[in-house]
Amino acid sequence: MKTIIQIALWIVCIGLGYLIYKSVNAPIEFKKIKQERYSKVIAVLKDIGNSQEAYKTVNGKFANDFKSLVSFVDTGRYTITQQRDSSFMEFDETYQIDLLKEVTLVDTLGFVSVKDSLFKNDDRYKSMMNVPYAQNGEKFEMSADIIDKSGYKAPVFEAKVKKNIVLYDQPQDLLAAENAHASVEEVNGTEIRVGSLTDVSTNGNWPPIYDKKEDRQ
Repeated sequence: MKTIIQIALWIVCIGLGYLIYKSVNAPIEFKKIKQERYSKVIAVLKDIGNSQEAYKTVNGKFANDFKSLVSFVDTGRYTITQQRDSSFMEFDETYQIDLLKEVTLVDTLGFVSVKDSLFKNDDRYKSMMNVPYAQNGEKFEMSADIIDKSGYKAPVFEAKVKKNIVLYDQPQDLLAAENAHASVEEVNGTEIRVGSLTDVSTNGNWPPIYDKKEDRQ
């Protein structure tokens, strides 16, 4: 009987030790996994943001879906221009004399591929709608709009994914705390996103620490 009690006590001690270790180690492991996954997700969101800015440069608005955006990156071209100042003499009807008139001329120098400019020899843009680490192949949500800002019609876009999708396999208590973050050092809210449908912004909602990491090549 004494041996059985000792064995039972050892089992209880081991169990308690494991629970204590897990309670201390779980947040550390969660943070490590979170930062690794967020880095990948944010790298893709940066690709989406850069592609959208290129799309707007050429088309004057943002793409509303990934099919249009990917097709643009694949075939789109930037126009390379050069501005130069010039002047000439022109007869002025008011003063009845020749006056010097200054103008700015815009010369078209050529064109450059959007794909080569943004992604060089990498074709990752073709799959930038896919959320890294998503368990069921979830896609980023993306939409574009035109909003009124003090009488100015401004094109806007937003691409986002819920944290729950990226951290689907993590402890629920830690995930709930992550979704409740309100700090300049964290990704605040329940989503990771770039752009905004309510403000004229192409920034992401992640802290600077993720911008210090090396961008994907």
